Parts: sequence; structure tokens; C-alpha cells
Amino acid sequence: MSAAFDEREAATRRTIDAVWRIEAAKVIASVARVVRDVALAEELAQDAFVAALEHWSREGVPDKPGAWLMTTAKNKALDRLRQHALHARKHEELGRDLDAQERHITPDFVDALDAAREDDIGDDLLRLLFTACHPVLSLDARVALTLRLLGGLTTDEIARAFLVPEPTIAQRIVRAKRTLSAARVAFEAPKADERAARLASVLEVVYLIFNEGYSATAGADWMRPALCDDALRLGRILAELTPEDSEVHGLVALMEIQASRMKARVDADGRPVLLPDQDRSRWDPLLIQRGLAALKRAESLGGARGVYALQAALAACHARAPTAADTDWPMIVAIYDVLMQVAPTPVVELNRAVAVSMAFGPQAALDIVDRLRDENALRNYHWLPGVRADLLARVGRKDEAREEFLRAAELARNAREREFLLGRAGELDR
Repeated sequence: MSAAFDEREAATRRTIDAVWRIEAAKVIASVARVVRDVALAEELAQDAFVAALEHWSREGVPDKPGAWLMTTAKNKALDRLRQHALHARKHEELGRDLDAQERHITPDFVDALDAAREDDIGDDLLRLLFTACHPVLSLDARVALTLRLLGGLTTDEIARAFLVPEPTIAQRIVRAKRTLSAARVAFEAPKADERAARLASVLEVVYLIFNEGYSATAGADWMRPALCDDALRLGRILAELTPEDSEVHGLVALMEIQASRMKARVDADGRPVLLPDQDRSRWDPLLIQRGLAALKRAESLGGARGVYALQAALAACHARAPTAADTDWPMIVAIYDVLMQVAPTPVVELNRAVAVSMAFGPQAALDIVDRLRDENALRNYHWLPGVRADLLARVGRKDEAREEFLRAAELARNAREREFLLGRAGELDR
């Protein structure tokens, strides 16, 4: 009896956790519209989550769990407004929206407001994204707050995903909320004159989350698929909310196509499998299809030269090639040439060098890489000596290649990458 009860409790908790992961952003966003304070909105949403734990464990999961959480959180928001004697000011703000300034905040009024604003959940989510990714916050803070508010992740989950102590993540989130409050950041979409810059900040955060999942910077695993899933979900939501923005579709295209390869990027033991050696039958055709459609959408909106669209075009070249030998490397080099005009960075040039090596031979690429050795931005970037080592090996300079592989391994923070680079160095001893 006890075992059955425990299993039922565990099943209920799993359901609640799943519902929270899906509904948290909507609940927080809707409550934030009412209370005009993101930190308070999250606190009230968390209170609703705790209430769900208590009620659902005792009474069972309701037919519409998301609606239950939303209603409970909004009721708590109303109670808080009354407790702090803010109902008059909040009524004035909300009343203006409905041309009903003379009404008092009552449960019936809130229900009417909810019904009138049922279609505004998309706008609320967009406001929440812009708030969590506000440039007043550091990049680390933006990432943590976005995963917390829109990803539905716990502090512990974020800490484990980025291999950072939980107290560190907790402090980042607390400081981020305080910073938003101190800076009086309004819960609203940015005005037209600052929208592009603010949207760029949102895209930067989403892509950073995806990249950390796709190629983990540290730890024992080469990938963390859950982070990729979180970034993809955020990107898809953003594409629905901003359907006419080409860069959003470019980013979604890039992430969809990159994610399509994830099952083929590691072997049965979790070791990295590089692109030329991947079993392309394991690439996900649905994600490729979605990515190519998003890329077409970005290009149709005039965003072919956008940073994310160009990177998506590079990924599309690989996705369209039936085999590694069929890859159109000259086309990839040409796209990199355009990307270097739009976003000239040492990392882009290093990646371009890899494409040059495949299209025109290793020596042509080695000349490029050698010029990059003085770049401060790449001084501790392990893939600079890693790429150079591969090129040296291909032109027959094996002793130098071995030293570069060993240097790359020393710089690598990810255990799988380090193991891979040491393996390449060992192969040259044979």
C-alpha cells in the first residue's frame, strides 16, 4: 500500500514538473502584466506551483492544469495588490487598457480582464523575453534569468547545465531581478527605435543556450541535448511572436539544422564523431525540413545576409549533401566570404579556413591559420591549435601536428574534446 502510494505521489510530482516546464512562462508573463514586476510575478507563479503540489497530490491533477495554475497565480496577484494597497494604482493602469477607469478591482473584473486579454498571451511572452534579455543585465544574468522565467528550469537545473555552483546561479538571478527593478525596466515591448538592438540581445541569449547544449564548454559530456531543446523551444516561440523578422527565422533555421545532427555527433560511448565521419542516416529529416523552411522564410523576408541566416545557409549545404563527399565546399567558402563581410571575427575566419582546406587543400588553409596565431581572441581557444594540428598532419608535418594536438588538449575544458584531441596526437605516434 505504501509503495503504491509513493509511486502515485512520484507520478503526480512528475506531472506537475512537466506542466510547470510547459506553462511557467505563460503564467509568469500574464501575472507580470498585472503586477508590472517580473520578480513579483515569478514569486506568485512559484506560490501557485506550491499550491499545485499540495492540491493535486490530494485531489488529483485537474483536466486543465495550465488553466488551474494561471487562475491560482492571478488570484494570488490580486490578493497581493490588495494587501499592499496598490489596487487603486493598478486599477487605474488596467482600467485605461479597457476604458473602464471607474471600476474597482474585483474577482469579476479580473475574470473580465482575462477574457478580454485572452489573445494577449503572445504579447506577454514577448514582453517577458525582452525583459529577461534586457541589455542592462550581463550576458550570464540574461541566460540564467531566461532559463528560469521562460524555460521553467529550477536553479539547480541551470547550475547543472552550465556546471556552475547552484549558489552562483541563485545569486545571478537575484541580482538580475534587483537590477531590473533598480533600472525601472518596464514590462513592455521596446519602442521601434530600440527594438532591433533589444531583439539582438534576445537572439544572442537563445543562441548561447543552444551552443552550450550543442558543444558543451566544460564537463564530461560533449553535448547537453536538454539545453538545445530549451533553446529551440524559445526560438520557435519567438518566430511565432515576430513572424516578419528575418533574423529570428535565420536563428531558428540554424538551430533546427544543427540539432538534426545531434544523434550522429557521438558514438555509443559518447565520444565525438566529426561531421565527415557521421552516419547521415541518423540525421533527423524532420528537423532538416523545418530548418530549410525557416531559412527560406528568412531569405524571403530579405534576410539572406543576416548573421544567423548565413550560418544557417552553411549548415544547409551540409544538410543537402547525401554524403560527405558530395558537400559543395566552394559554395561554403563563398558563404563564409560573405559572413566575413557581415561579421568579421577570428572564429569565423578559423571556420572559413577549415572550409578552404576542404575546397582548395590543407596548405591554403594553413596559411590562413598561421596568420590567426597572433589573434588575442584565440589565444586560449583550443580549436585554433586543433585545426592547425589537423592541417599540419595532412601536409605531412606530423611532429608539429602532434605538438599542436597536445597543446589543444591542454586548453580544452571539455573532457570528451580533450580525450579526442589526445587520441589524435596518439595516432601520430604510430
